[in-house]
Amino acid sequence: MPAPGAAAHGMMDPMEDPPRHPGGTRGRRTRPLPRRPSGPEPSHPQSSSRTRRAGRGMAHGIGAVGRVARRASSAQGAGESGLSRLIEVHAFSNAGDAAVAIGLAGTVFFAAPGDKARTQTLLFLLLTMLPFAIVAPLVGPLLDRFRHGRRWALGGTLAIRAFLCWVLAQAVEDHSTWLFPVALCVLVSSKAYLVTRSAAAPRLLPEGMSLVTANGRMSLAGVVGAIVAGGLAGLATKLGGASWSLRVAFVLFTIGTILAIMLPPRVDSSVGESGGIAMRGRGRGRVPLTADVISALRANAGLRWLSGFLMLFMAFLMREHPFAGWEQKQALLLALVLGAAGVGNGLGTVMGAVLKIASPRVIVLATLVADAVVAVYAAISFGLTSAIIVGLVAGVGQQLGKLALDSLIQDRVPDHMRTSVFGRSETLLQLSWVLGGIVAVVIPTRADVGMILAAVLLVVWAFFVLLWHSGRSVRGGTIGHDPVHDSPTEGFDRRQVMREGRSAPPEW
Repeated sequence: MPAPGAAAHGMMDPMEDPPRHPGGTRGRRTRPLPRRPSGPEPSHPQSSSRTRRAGRGMAHGIGAVGRVARRASSAQGAGESGLSRLIEVHAFSNAGDAAVAIGLAGTVFFAAPGDKARTQTLLFLLLTMLPFAIVAPLVGPLLDRFRHGRRWALGGTLAIRAFLCWVLAQAVEDHSTWLFPVALCVLVSSKAYLVTRSAAAPRLLPEGMSLVTANGRMSLAGVVGAIVAGGLAGLATKLGGASWSLRVAFVLFTIGTILAIMLPPRVDSSVGESGGIAMRGRGRGRVPLTADVISALRANAGLRWLSGFLMLFMAFLMREHPFAGWEQKQALLLALVLGAAGVGNGLGTVMGAVLKIASPRVIVLATLVADAVVAVYAAISFGLTSAIIVGLVAGVGQQLGKLALDSLIQDRVPDHMRTSVFGRSETLLQLSWVLGGIVAVVIPTRADVGMILAAVLLVVWAFFVLLWHSGRSVRGGTIGHDPVHDSPTEGFDRRQVMREGRSAPPEW
C-alpha cells in the first residue's frame, strides 16, 4: 500500500513498492545516484595521487635506510668513536649507487643484441676499466695530499655524484649524447669515494674492534642500503620512468654528503700517524708495501679473476647449453647459478661483520685455497650442484678476501700514502676481474673446457702465491720487516689517537 500523500505528488510508479529502511521508516525514497559523464576520466587527479604516493614512499624508504644503518652501526663503541656515522655515509653511498644502476638499466649500457652479445660484453669490460685508469694515477695521489680534509673529500665525492645524477636524469629523458660521459663521471666519483672511505676508516676505529669487523659492518650496511634503495628506485622507475630513479639517487647522495661533512673532527687528525716507513724501496716514488699486503693483493687478484670468469662464462653457458631438463627455464637456471655468487657475497659480508677474525693474512690465503679446491671439484664433476657450490664459495671468498685486504692496507700502510695504495689495489682487482671476463668470452662455451681451464689456472696461481708468501721468491731489498708478523703497529695505542695524544707509533 502506498504511503499517504504519495499519490498527490504523482512522483511514484504505482506498481513499485516504496523502499524500506532498516529503521522501519516507510515512504522515503532514495535519490538516484548521479551518472558519471561518458568519455575518458580526467587523468590529473590520478596522476597527482600517484605522485603523492611516490613521494611518501620515497620519504619512508629513505628514512628506512637511515634507521637500519643507524641500528647496525652503533655497537661496540662505534657510536662514540664516530665509526657509526661513517657506516651511515657508506649506506647512503651504496644506496645511491644502486639507484643509479637501476636508472641506467635498459639504456644503451645494458642493451645488447643477441648476435652481438660477445662483442658488446668485451666493450663493456673495457669501459669498466676507464674509471680506474683515472682513480689510480690521478685521484689517489691527489686525495693523499689533502688527507687532513677527509670529511670534505668524502662529502665532495658524494656531492659530485648528486649533481651528476640530476644532470643524468635529464640526459636520459632527452636521449642526450651526454649520457655516457656523465655516467662515466659518476663511476669515477664512486671509485674515488671508495678509496677515500677506506683510507679514513682507521681513524674512527673504536678500541677492541678489528679492522676486518669494521670493514664488514660497513659492507653490511652498504648491502642493506642498496636493497632498500633498489626497491625505492624500482618504484620510482615504475611510476615515473628511469629518470626518477636517478633523482632518487640525487636525494640519497645529498643526504650522504651532509652526513659526511658531519663526521667527527677525529677523521681529519694526523695524530698517531707515522710519517713514513722504515723500508728500503727501489726507485724514487715507489710505494713500499709489506709482504703481507703484497701476498693479499696477489691472492685477491686470483679471487677476483675467478669471480669475473664465472659470472660471464656461466651466463653464456646457461644460455647456449643449459642443463638437461632446464631448456625451457633458462632464466631460472641463470638466477640459481649467478644468484649463488650473490648469496656468497652476502654471507662473506656477514661473516666479516660478525666473526672475530684475528689474522687477515690467513683469511686471504685460506679463501684462495678454498676457491682452487671447489674449482677442481667443478672441473671433475660439473653439474647444477657443483655450479651453485663454486659460485657460492667464490662469492664468499671474494668478499672475505677483500675485507681482509682492506684491513691489511689500513693497518700496514702509513696515512700519507694510504689512499694511493687503495686506488692502485682497486685498479689491480678490477683488472683481474676484467681479465677473467675476457677469458670467459673468448674461449669456447663448453663446460669441460671452461672449468678445467679455471681450475688449472687457479691452482697454479694459488701455488705461486703460497710460495711467494713463504719468502722463497720474495726479491731482496723490498721487504724491511718480518713478513709473517701479524701486527707491525704493535704498541700503537688507538685510544691515544682518539684522545688526540702526542706520541706516535714506532717506525715499522
